[in-house]
Amino acid sequence: MSELIRLFTQIALLRRGPQDVPASTLLLALTLLGYLCVNVLVSSVLPPVKRWPGQLLVDTLFTLVWYVALLRLVGRPERTVQTTTAVFGFQAVLSPLLVASEWLMRRFGESATWQLPIACAGLLLVVWLIAANSHVVKAALEWSGTASVALVILQIFAGQLLLLTLFPPANP
Repeated sequence: MSELIRLFTQIALLRRGPQDVPASTLLLALTLLGYLCVNVLVSSVLPPVKRWPGQLLVDTLFTLVWYVALLRLVGRPERTVQTTTAVFGFQAVLSPLLVASEWLMRRFGESATWQLPIACAGLLLVVWLIAANSHVVKAALEWSGTASVALVILQIFAGQLLLLTLFPPANP
């Protein structure tokens, strides 16, 4: 277990890639479960948004479908298990920071004192997430760094549009 956490941390730090992840469907299922558990635990303590459980499930399913479809579309279906395991694994490592950042933005985002530092920390985390995800996509697809970054940003944008469509903001 600690070896896997170390591996996913190394992927998040851009030192390893999806090719270093064992190609195991069981490992993918356990990593997906671990990702959900980490998010549920952290979000229970620091709820990032009001309807976070539904959003977490939709976002998780969207990410899984995105990578399955993407790898089939580009003719690399044999890399699906390793790539999706790597994505959910490094995101499980980063999730506590991302959820805490989102909670801090909602809690203290309007404070003149905390708005800038919290926004900068949140932006840094999003850039880190994009960099790590792009690193995985680049290795999986053997595309350029620029194309990988663009694809990850498209994934994030499409995921957020889906969440906004399914969970529209409440009117004040």
